[in-house]
Amino acid sequence: MAQLILLPGKERSAIKHHPWVFAGAVGRLEGRARPGDTVEVLADNLRPLGRAAYSPHSQIRARFWTFAPDESVDDAFLKRRIATAVARREALPELRGQQGLRLIHAESDGLPGIVADRYGDTVVLQLTSAGADKWRQAIVNALVKATGCTRIYERSDSDVRGLEGLAPTTGWRHGEEGLAPVIEENGVRFAVDIVRGHKTGFYLDQRDNRLLLSRLAAGKEVLNCFCYSGGFSLQALVGGAAHVLSIDSSGPALVQAHANLALNPDLPADRAEWLEADVFAALREFRKAGRQFDLIVLDPPKFAPSAAHADRAARAYKDINMLGFRLLKPGGMLMTYSCSGGVGLELFQKIVAGAAHDAGREARIVRRLAGAADHPVALNFPEGEYLKGLLVQVD
Repeated sequence: MAQLILLPGKERSAIKHHPWVFAGAVGRLEGRARPGDTVEVLADNLRPLGRAAYSPHSQIRARFWTFAPDESVDDAFLKRRIATAVARREALPELRGQQGLRLIHAESDGLPGIVADRYGDTVVLQLTSAGADKWRQAIVNALVKATGCTRIYERSDSDVRGLEGLAPTTGWRHGEEGLAPVIEENGVRFAVDIVRGHKTGFYLDQRDNRLLLSRLAAGKEVLNCFCYSGGFSLQALVGGAAHVLSIDSSGPALVQAHANLALNPDLPADRAEWLEADVFAALREFRKAGRQFDLIVLDPPKFAPSAAHADRAARAYKDINMLGFRLLKPGGMLMTYSCSGGVGLELFQKIVAGAAHDAGREARIVRRLAGAADHPVALNFPEGEYLKGLLVQVD
């Protein structure tokens, strides 16, 4: 096994069990290692720190599998880790019986670069690191064993694979193609496009926040921006919203949203309005027309994939939130989110505060929002808390 030896003083984060080794911390590689190979990580004094997946093309040069220097990384290791991740979810009462569930949340489950979401009897797998890519078949086998699922579809087509020197890849890894899975979440049915949909097909991380929206929506005029397949929109209808206007720039996403509404014939379809448009432009037009809403959801795509993009992303977040504040009725509420890992909660709150000030609105935070319990954040990996949100009420 090759050895990755760190520069003096660069072992501190590994000692604290942070799972990433950046290129700037690496002194030298002794021996030969191909992308995805397991290497021993040592401090400059040759103190063993653990074993990690090597990625020569990435700025994250290695990702720790284990901080136990003598623990083998093999099929049995992955089987144990994956079974443990699944058991964590089963131990939480609020997650039992959920038909849509994140089973593996990458580094926060001790499985860097591995995401697995379950939709009924189908698991969608996403591998984003060289180490995860190398162990594909072992991961598939372990998921089948831990879940009893009949189908596994791989959606390793995210842009971050390019940073690892990996080409995108998708396809069935277990079982055969069939109908799109349909799940029920908080009493609402959704069809999940696992092949062409965003991420693995659905935004499971917003499950609790969608339920919160349904409890706020009674009698309200609701605006759902970046609505995708209608998750927040349908929950607003469940909650008794007077009217829900949903906007997305993607025609196919709105087709899926319409289909999801049709899966729930008890919902009042006449209270739902769908608009294919650029959200920024549409909100400016609403402002000109004097249109206002009681409750607005802003759940935009990732504006800052890394901290290097934070400044540009901050401007986009400020613009969209300023538009949202200007469209709220007195006493109205803004449910606003960022899923950008490069924008932390403190910065996001400052951005939203600046947007409220520039919009001329006095506002206060009613609740801080985050991902659901199946998206845990390891204490040694705060970067895993990518989804952050605020529920804000204006005067």
